[in-house]
Amino acid sequence: MDGPLLRADERLGAAIRTSAVPAGPAEFFADLGNMTVALPVLALTLAYVTWRTRQWLPAVTALVTMALVPALVVPLKTGLARPGPPPMAPASGFYPSGHTLTAAVAYGLCVLLLGAVCRTRAWAYGCVVVNAAVGLGLVRQGYHWPVDVVGSWCLAALLLAAAGCAISRSTRRSSSGTPRRRSGPS
Repeated sequence: MDGPLLRADERLGAAIRTSAVPAGPAEFFADLGNMTVALPVLALTLAYVTWRTRQWLPAVTALVTMALVPALVVPLKTGLARPGPPPMAPASGFYPSGHTLTAAVAYGLCVLLLGAVCRTRAWAYGCVVVNAAVGLGLVRQGYHWPVDVVGSWCLAALLLAAAGCAISRSTRRSSSGTPRRRSGPS
């Protein structure tokens, strides 16, 4: 494989892998991209938000969006067959990073869903920090190249933008049909 970003990607990946970032925390954050961690977090968020709002459409939107993750990643990994970093080479199928996409979409959906219930930006900031740590952990541990992580973040942005529009419409539509209390004579 060759391309304009290859050398820069290799240099950055090597710098991160040999950096002072401790392996233990890097592995912990890399593991946050596993479906066994991200999906239960999303499921709890779906249950809480559905219970609080009594709306099913946002939950269905989130489930469909999450189902698109493997539907997109598997064919891309197979078609591109990008080799992994030195500890993983010569194996292929590393672009895009499924762990990064899983984390970004699952935790991003949690933020979108919680936005309907809790009006605070802290969830969004936390999501950005966690996803940056997941990406750093995956590169530090030698599971992915930096471009694998960035490519997954780009895919996640597209999926979350579409899901955000759908969730926003469904919550707006349901709230506009709800009778409002009047503060005065009718």
